Amino acid sequence: MRMTSVLVALAALVLGTLPVGAQHPPGQQGSANVHIMSHIPLPGGGNHGVPNLGGIEIRTADVEIEQELSRPYAYVPMWGAPSLLHIISLKDPAKAKILYTWTIENPELHRPAGGLAPSYFKTHGRYYLVNGFQFGKGGPDNDLGAVVWDVTGLPDTTTIKEAGRVRLPEVPGGFHETFTYKHSSGAPLLVVTTASSVGNIYDMDKFLAKAPNQGLVGRVPIPDSTGYQWQGYHDFYVAYDPATHQDKLYGAGWGGYYVYDITDLANPKLITSITGMAGITFGHSIQATPEGRYAVVQSEYQWAPIRIVDLKPGLEGTVKNISRPIGAWTASWDGNPHNYEVRWPYVFVAAFEDGFHVFNMMDPTNPYTVGFYDTYDKPKPPGAEGNGMVGGMPGGWGADVRNADGLIVISDMLTGFWAFKMDGFDGWNGHQWGLPNVSSAQDWDNGPEGAPKPARVS
Repeated sequence: MRMTSVLVALAALVLGTLPVGAQHPPGQQGSANVHIMSHIPLPGGGNHGVPNLGGIEIRTADVEIEQELSRPYAYVPMWGAPSLLHIISLKDPAKAKILYTWTIENPELHRPAGGLAPSYFKTHGRYYLVNGFQFGKGGPDNDLGAVVWDVTGLPDTTTIKEAGRVRLPEVPGGFHETFTYKHSSGAPLLVVTTASSVGNIYDMDKFLAKAPNQGLVGRVPIPDSTGYQWQGYHDFYVAYDPATHQDKLYGAGWGGYYVYDITDLANPKLITSITGMAGITFGHSIQATPEGRYAVVQSEYQWAPIRIVDLKPGLEGTVKNISRPIGAWTASWDGNPHNYEVRWPYVFVAAFEDGFHVFNMMDPTNPYTVGFYDTYDKPKPPGAEGNGMVGGMPGGWGADVRNADGLIVISDMLTGFWAFKMDGFDGWNGHQWGLPNVSSAQDWDNGPEGAPKPARVS
């Protein structure tokens, strides 16, 4: 018998022993150090307006978890039609449950994509949920960027109140991504991508006070938006640098990735860029390590790894632009890591068809996998790239980490919401690693570590 025939026969024998639709033998769907706390297959099927996978609706979008243990809530939007948003209670992480579901009014009239990007902020003792939307032409709310709710009264869902809607009629198309940040000035900021060549920055205190222009306080341009379908940015990360006393915005978009000083919100200044990198025509996501030395960057196409870039030459002014990574990681050679969270030395990744992965980047030149769980657990369809990016690459979409106790949450486009714990990871604080305590998690009461404490006048 030819070797190829032997391999085919063996493959058929192995696959024949697995549950229908699974790609892992029982007990091997995840690494031994990663444990499921909860799983909720989220309801809300519908037309998402993009190629689907054999008739299966790809629905679950990103995920956000609040950081205070006294507020055990996660937020997960469902994109497409109808556009929904679920609030999930993690009071008992082993028994997560849907606490509340919001649906856009007249859902049958709204065109996809719909709800995509959740984030939250706290100001003046109250908690607010923000969700970014992108509704298409031919239906209502094409100019809607985000809906803001007051969720202070949770778990009493009767107290949830809509606080306002951010609209951008001059640039319809909505906000693909949102990021909330406590600025060194004390302002609670909402940073969003728009369907234009700039990202917008809103002071949410001013927005809540019904200030002119909805509290818009800054615009961050992309240096070169020529030819890009979205003309500008896809994703943002913002963090304070205690060493330079700067609020730094990291933007991913056309051409690559850009680092700005937004300490003066009205006058953002480009510090350095990552462009001309092999295989990168546009940047999808970027986050930085706590001290701002390394950038973890991603570009959304099949076979693209997450790349790690040393920003030091650009930050010190040795070069104006950086064009080569120093390290790279991927879950599988034919996959495509999607959204992620950096908690140095770990990076927590929602890796599309490869599910949830964690890699260690203590040596940025040699990152390696330390844990995983396949939330998708289905055979990969052939020709993923040819089927369209989202239609052909389902699975893990979003990831978030609660620093207080190390709870990890993942949103999977097909299988819904997951909560995990990883052995040895019981929380994160940068000081434990000799670094600033800086991550995507914000200290809404005290502001960024090392920042001055000016009197805040709203």
